[in-house]
Amino acid sequence: ATYNDNEVLPLEGVSLVTAIRGKGSPRKPLFWEHQGNRAVRDGSMKLVAAHKGEWELYDLSNDRAERNNLAATRPQEVRRLETAWNDWAKRCNVQPWPIKRKAKQELQNQ
Repeated sequence: ATYNDNEVLPLEGVSLVTAIRGKGSPRKPLFWEHQGNRAVRDGSMKLVAAHKGEWELYDLSNDRAERNNLAATRPQEVRRLETAWNDWAKRCNVQPWPIKRKAKQELQNQ
């Protein structure tokens, strides 16, 4: 399938059946991107950035409102989560925002 002349890859996901049955669910990092805004949550740690913004790091176990940015004091955690986000984005073919249509000439040459 394609969208705006870009190939659409299958979505990654995890079945919620075990959680619905009350047997717990696998805790894996959760990644997202929407219109250039990006984030990853791993356990209580959340790394988030607005479109073209710098990464911000929050410990949601102590800061649910995301008011205390820990990025400056925990650079290793920022790097770890940023690397995980970049790996996910590459694997899922996340496109830079705004998504651009391929040039007609490029399509004709294929």
